[in-house]
Amino acid sequence: MQVSIDGYVAGPQGEMDWMQWNWDDGIKEFVQQLTEPVDTIVMGKNLATGFIPHWTAALEKPETNDVFARKMVETPKIVFSKTIDNNPWNNTQLAKGALKEEISKLKNIEGKKDIITYGGASLAGALIAEQLIDDLYLFVNPTAIGNGMRIFNGQTNWVLQETFPFACGIVVLHYSPKP
Repeated sequence: MQVSIDGYVAGPQGEMDWMQWNWDDGIKEFVQQLTEPVDTIVMGKNLATGFIPHWTAALEKPETNDVFARKMVETPKIVFSKTIDNNPWNNTQLAKGALKEEISKLKNIEGKKDIITYGGASLAGALIAEQLIDDLYLFVNPTAIGNGMRIFNGQTNWVLQETFPFACGIVVLHYSPKP
């Protein structure tokens, strides 16, 4: 999850123009290694409407031979939505049940590898509140935005596992839930 240095994941209206995208090779390699074992992507409807078309278009460009784009397109996706009735995306299923129930079923599928969530504030916050996150990677951008959307609404306790600083100014903090 991308986060500002003052703890916001988006501006008040969902703005993400403050995020650092001048990623160095080190952080690109880190993300590629992080996503390599993933066999399911979970996201909310709002993020999916931009995320899925973006990566599909990126992969369709003849000059693109991007391993990450391929991973984002080819990995099965589950989109949580209470308002979409017809699935407009390939390689995607809609989830309409209770978040805790749907994620628990997903985690219990035999042979399931890693599940990653690319979330907006609502989905990420709900997953945190329901204690459904096993590993939390915060990509702390060297920017303070003053106000906006958060993913933490109430007290949760985490244990810092590792930190990964990168030349582009982003520091990744890897947390696990406190037992």
